[in-house]
Amino acid sequence: MWHEGTIGIPKDDKYTIAHYWVKAFEEGSEYGINNGRISKLTIKIAGKITANYDRGWDIEPAEDDEATQIAYCILLQNYN
Repeated sequence: MWHEGTIGIPKDDKYTIAHYWVKAFEEGSEYGINNGRISKLTIKIAGKITANYDRGWDIEPAEDDEATQIAYCILLQNYN
């Protein structure tokens, strides 16, 4: 159910580290992201929460935040 880890996102010979926490179920749900399996998601970069979903968006990933968008896409691919 719960998954925790880090994703290294390369840019300009450096890495941005995104820490994440995901609660994913076996089947999709109306409470999941896009009716999928992820019901809770937190992405934190440099000590700041950049995305948070808890059966609905509290903090949506900003469109201009490339590192958060990449981490979010990876997590959707892996868990949703």
